[in-house]
Amino acid sequence: MVYSTVVANKPADPLEPIAYRDMATPLGELRLVSSPKGLRGAWFTDQELLPSAEGWTHTETDPILEQARRELEEWFAGKRQGFDVALDPIGTTFQHKVWHALCALDFGKLASYGDLARTVGRPKGAQAVGGAVGRNPIIIIIPCHRVIGADTSLTGFGGGLPRKQALLAHEGNRYVSRNARARRVCDGQAELPW
Repeated sequence: MVYSTVVANKPADPLEPIAYRDMATPLGELRLVSSPKGLRGAWFTDQELLPSAEGWTHTETDPILEQARRELEEWFAGKRQGFDVALDPIGTTFQHKVWHALCALDFGKLASYGDLARTVGRPKGAQAVGGAVGRNPIIIIIPCHRVIGADTSLTGFGGGLPRKQALLAHEGNRYVSRNARARRVCDGQAELPW
């Protein structure tokens, strides 16, 4: 399913009001951030690149944040596979192309950095795509966890490899190790005892 997204290719307005709230998830506390136009960010609160909330307004009543919270709860409960909340991430034109390509990945579908590079018209741009994926400001909803190495290895994830492994398992993709070089376990493949 393609997520409904509204994106802006211009810098953030420093006077724009920004609201945030934290929510509990099975994988840890998640901070949701919104502008008046849509969801601006979603980060686990222990992520290294979590922006400071200085100048933001903490609220439990913002309709965008409430919609995102409700949809994430439904997603974690297995009651939804896509998201409808409006998105307003800040990034370059190229980053938006990559984030749109991520949004086009169906629940449970995996793609390599090379696959995404071809999708956005930069077939030799896997590293540039990796940079854009790594700067995704809306974790889970813009599903950067669905990006793996060409050899099916886990590679990296801003929320940590244990969370990436759990998110992929939630979508039906099994990895028995949390090592970045771990390979996907195919259906019917036996697990070896070591």
